[in-house]
Amino acid sequence: MESNQVIKAIHSRRSVRHFSDEKVTKEQLEILIKAGMAAPSANNVQPWSFIGITNRDTLDKLANGLPYAKMLFRATAAIVVCGLPAKSGSDSPEGYWVQDCSAATQNILLATEAIGLGAVWTGVNPRAERIKIVRDILGIPETVIPLNVIPIGYPDGIEKPKDKFKQENIMWEGW
Repeated sequence: MESNQVIKAIHSRRSVRHFSDEKVTKEQLEILIKAGMAAPSANNVQPWSFIGITNRDTLDKLANGLPYAKMLFRATAAIVVCGLPAKSGSDSPEGYWVQDCSAATQNILLATEAIGLGAVWTGVNPRAERIKIVRDILGIPETVIPLNVIPIGYPDGIEKPKDKFKQENIMWEGW
């Protein structure tokens, strides 16, 4: 089963925080964003929007503002995954935009691994102060909520995949 490319990408994915100077292209970001858009969403409403960033000044401003995204200083690109709550459906008070955007984020992270890049999920929502920082830097309207910022670049090889499998976390036929 490890020969399957999808399974291999899943098990090879790691959170990359150390990058080389090699530039990520807008074409590569578009591949990743298309992968995000291929994610499932409740009732297929696709309550998301994506901001691709390659501008060094913008990456540095985000790195300066976000306490756990300092790796943006070395990343050569980023994707901000944003939720559109108004589009998210009405069968729950909040809709399912967080779950839907999380699925899109995971697709982006797996696609990043599959094309030889590295990335890490850095959380923004639900922290009001982080949401404000990202909104202010990127001009995001109040009706849109940034879920996360994904720093992206060519990994320098420090981080290695982790085996996270734990048999004790599996139940069969009930708890």
